[in-house]
Amino acid sequence: MSLKDRIHDDMKAAMRAREAARLSALRLLIAAIRQREIDERVDLDEAGVVAIVEKLVKQRRDAAAQYEAAGREDLASAERLEVDVLSVYLPAALDVAELDAMIEAAIADSGAQGLADMGKAMGVLKPRVAGRADMAEVSRRVRTRLGA
Repeated sequence: MSLKDRIHDDMKAAMRAREAARLSALRLLIAAIRQREIDERVDLDEAGVVAIVEKLVKQRRDAAAQYEAAGREDLASAERLEVDVLSVYLPAALDVAELDAMIEAAIADSGAQGLADMGKAMGVLKPRVAGRADMAEVSRRVRTRLGA
């Protein structure tokens, strides 16, 4: 079963169970997938769907942080709930050792020597870790490794 089919089945299950918050998050995801497919006139593959999920999760985390800073815990908790619903569709996260090994391999593959070559290393690394690691954390680790 494809990821899109799984999302649609989960939406139907949320409808039957009358889970309004979960249903809302899934409808938002399906709308984002359809919008991308219509805009680009393509049928998204698994990687494309994962990229959309990743983007929505990042947006929700940023929004939750902003709501917390503004003292709106009610809105922040709603955003965190959506993150929990959407995160189910992301691949399993990499642990620190796996991530460090992938960073070393990407640096070796790209021939990056210093901070000026960080873009080369990130270009090689991004497709390998897409959806499996927070890219801000990956970037920080690559910067630390190349700066040392």
